[in-house]
Parts: sequence; structure tokens; C-alpha cells
Amino acid sequence: MSAGGSVEQLLRQVSPGQYDTYETYESLLRALAGSELWMLLWHGRAGSPDAQYGNMEVGGYGYAPCVTSHQELAASGWTRAHEVVGGRDIAAALFPERWGIWLNPHSPGGGVGVPWLDLRRIALGLERLPAGPLRITEPALDIPQFYALLTRNAHHTPAVRSLRHAWVQPALGVPYLAIGLELYDGGQRSVESAHQMMQRSITAVPEGLPVSSVAMADGHDPVAMWLRRQARPFFDRDTQVGAVQVQGQVPRQSAAPGLGYGYPPTY
Repeated sequence: MSAGGSVEQLLRQVSPGQYDTYETYESLLRALAGSELWMLLWHGRAGSPDAQYGNMEVGGYGYAPCVTSHQELAASGWTRAHEVVGGRDIAAALFPERWGIWLNPHSPGGGVGVPWLDLRRIALGLERLPAGPLRITEPALDIPQFYALLTRNAHHTPAVRSLRHAWVQPALGVPYLAIGLELYDGGQRSVESAHQMMQRSITAVPEGLPVSSVAMADGHDPVAMWLRRQARPFFDRDTQVGAVQVQGQVPRQSAAPGLGYGYPPTY
């Protein structure tokens, strides 16, 4: 099915946690971004101050139930109020609170859940963020020239507090080396100086190795979440640690927490 398929066409090809191909699920996300959803209200009416979406919990994660058309609304038997919202708008409203959406929960098989991290991708741009669930591990790349240059440039960039790294395998696309940037503040000048530091350092990256940076202050980025909990800084200005030890030529396999980090375990 192409990315131009309708939400309901694509829903017939996926089931919760059992996607035959991730490409179909990615097409569903693209369709949701350009579609309207009928959000089920547990309290109040559309536009009223006391309006409250319904909620359900699956696998320890929260979801707001919704349906995909007037026909599905009628089929659901829902007798309370509802609110029609654009897919990108509801994604932007829900993901900061770590809520996903559950599509057509009344349908045979129970419908399909879209986790909040995928709503984040819809809200911020599917092309801008890696497709999850992500497989995140410690990197084991023999690139001492890059780490040496990056560490040296970090020493000369006062805005940078620490650096961490991870090897990221998206559900779609090529794996890449992620550099976690912890800054003393999030001001424009600090962010720009860190960006320039990365640009100066990237010249030492071997050809063909993708490198991306992630803001450690981003509480919603799955790579930053993994780095904060799993990775020690290889540069830390406060403790004057400026050396990185890496060996080997290929990324190592990490323990289970690296698998699909930030997504429901059964996703």
C-alpha cells in the first residue's frame, strides 16, 4: 500500500503489535497526519472548557480512543459527545503528555494503538525523526580521530557541559551514530555554538558514516532518554573527563532495555 492510502484501508493491514511490514505502519502514520479523527469525549462537549477525552491503558501506556469516520462512529455505538480534530493537531496536543491514540477500539481485533512517540513524529515531521521502535546500543566504532577532534572542540565550546554517544538502528532507514549534547542552557547562542562545534568536528567522520546530534534536554526524544539512563559521558566539563575508549569495528548488541526504547514492550 502506498503512502497515499486512506487510514481505514491501512488499518485493515495492521494489528496491534503485529505489523507484517513496518512500511505499512509508516504509511498509516502519514495518512493520519493528513486526516481527521473523531475523538471520543468522556466529559463535556467539543469546545467546552470541561471537555475531556476518553482514556484507556494498554500495556502500562495511556491512549485516547478515537474513530476514523462518521461510519465508524455510528458502528462504535458511542452515545456521548465527540470532537473532530486533524491528525497532526491531536498528535501535537497529546504527545507532550505521553498519551497515544487508539484507533477504532470497537472494531474486530480491538483496533490499533499509536504510541505517543509516533504521535511526536507526526507532530514534528515524519522525515525529521527516526522511525521507531528504535534499537539503541553502545557504539563500538574505531573512529578515534573523530572523538579526539570532537572532545577538543567541546573543550573550546563553553556552552557544552557533556557529550554522550549511542548507536541507533531505526525501524526504517540506515543506522547512525548519535551524539548527545548536554548544554548549560538552551539559549539560541548556546545552541548555535554547539551546532558549529558539531560542524567543525564532522570533518573527521569516515565517509559513509551517518552522524546525528540530539539535545539531552529533550525529555521526549527516545535517544536522549536512553542516553540519560544508559550512557556515561565521554566528555564531561564538570569532572574534566575528556577521553573516550572505543574498540572494535561494529556496534555491540546491548541488553534488552535498548530494544525499542521508549515504546511499549509488545509494540
